[in-house]
Amino acid sequence: MPVYEFTALDEKGKSTSGIINAEGSLAARQKLQKQGSYPVSITEIDDTQDKDKKSFQTFNVSTAFNRVKPAEVAMMTRQLATLVGAGFPLVAAIDTLIPQTKSQTFIRVIARLKDSIVEGQSFAQALSLYPAAFSPLYINMVRAGETSGTLEIVLDRLADITEKQQTLKTRIRTALAYPILMSIVGVLVLFLLLAFIVPSITSIFTDMNQALPLPTILLINISELFKSYWWVLFLLFALILLGLKKFRRTVKGAYLFDKVLLKTPMMGNLLIKLAVARFSRTLGSLLENGVSLLPALEIVKNIAGNILISDIIEESAKEVGKGQGLSVSLARGNIFPQLAVQMIQVGEQSGDLEAMLIKVADIFENEVESSVMSLTSLLEPIMILVMGVVVGFIVLSICLPIFEMNQLVM
Repeated sequence: MPVYEFTALDEKGKSTSGIINAEGSLAARQKLQKQGSYPVSITEIDDTQDKDKKSFQTFNVSTAFNRVKPAEVAMMTRQLATLVGAGFPLVAAIDTLIPQTKSQTFIRVIARLKDSIVEGQSFAQALSLYPAAFSPLYINMVRAGETSGTLEIVLDRLADITEKQQTLKTRIRTALAYPILMSIVGVLVLFLLLAFIVPSITSIFTDMNQALPLPTILLINISELFKSYWWVLFLLFALILLGLKKFRRTVKGAYLFDKVLLKTPMMGNLLIKLAVARFSRTLGSLLENGVSLLPALEIVKNIAGNILISDIIEESAKEVGKGQGLSVSLARGNIFPQLAVQMIQVGEQSGDLEAMLIKVADIFENEVESSVMSLTSLLEPIMILVMGVVVGFIVLSICLPIFEMNQLVM
């Protein structure tokens, strides 16, 4: 079914715009009139599913700002689960979501999903056309729900999973927002001091033609460097960032970065806990919805967020395929915490691996949140200490020549 972009006037004469799907432009105009709007212009969006798919897979400026956000997917999943659970047919439920969606990009995706289902594709097949919007976990759980006839239950669980993931991300970002903001402000203040304020003060000492203390000489040289070549420093910093980003996109670079991150004190432990929580919740949800262990491990290895951990999961999948237990194969990697391995082993022995994995996810998500709070509480005094040392050095470097001048006068 074609999708149209429209501009219309409501009953109060206010201009509105959006996207609507209809059999033709006349049908779209009639549909808008039934909704109480008066169409001004209606333009068909000439995009095929293949083009849509390509646009979601290819990074450019437009997709960077118009991509589908995980929060939008989470909200859509919860609404869809509620509608399907209330007895709505899938197509009617998806059609109901279109006018409630604010993002124009996501409206196009939902409209295309509806068209694909009407044309005879399954819901999972339609979702697979948009891998940038819907994760492999999402697609495979929907496929399992359609196969088992429990789509409403699967959608409800997917909504819980996506909402918990968004909640955890929000808490981490909120906890790190203040230290990051203070770091940026501190760097800017130091730059202004060294590039503009300090040179005007130290110029008095250089004009006196007397021997200066070593800290003062060092401060003068640093401030002259910032004053004359600040743009070179910023350019060099940007080039280093771009180079590191490009290097990280290579196989060797990504492996090296992930290895260094895991070895970093405190940060490495936090990343391991976060990966274990993501691994456990995803694997447990897949197993609960009828996905067998080996295919589930193949899905989970792609969302670990770290190449070393993904390699361990991949090796574990091979060992499980040979008849080895999951807990034993994970323990050989020497990265998964002992608590997680033991709980998985208990789940295997009791035959309730799915529920135990969910418990592991709950435990480590709570530990991640506690670790982030501890890390941020430690970062604040460290930043204050660093700023104090730097400012103290600047004050000392300025005051030392003044003290020497006073002694000469006396």
